[in-house]
Amino acid sequence: METNLILEGFKFMGLGMGTVFLFLIILIISMNLLSMIVHRFFPEPHQNPDAPVKEQDNTKVIAAITATITHHRQG
Repeated sequence: METNLILEGFKFMGLGMGTVFLFLIILIISMNLLSMIVHRFFPEPHQNPDAPVKEQDNTKVIAAITATITHHRQG
C-alpha cells in the first residue's frame, strides 16, 4: 500500500486552513453581532450642533507647562 505523502500533506493543510478560516468567520460575525447589541442598548450621546461651544480657560495648563519647561531647563 503506497500513500502519497504530498497528497496527505495537502489534505491536512486544507483541513487546518479551513478550520482557521471558519473560526475567523465565526469571530467576525460574533463581533458584529456584539457591536450591534451594544449600540442598540447603549447608544452614543449626540451633541446638539446648534449649542454654543464653550471656550476653555487654558491659563492654568499654560502656566503648568511653562513651569515644567523652566524647571527642566534649570536642571
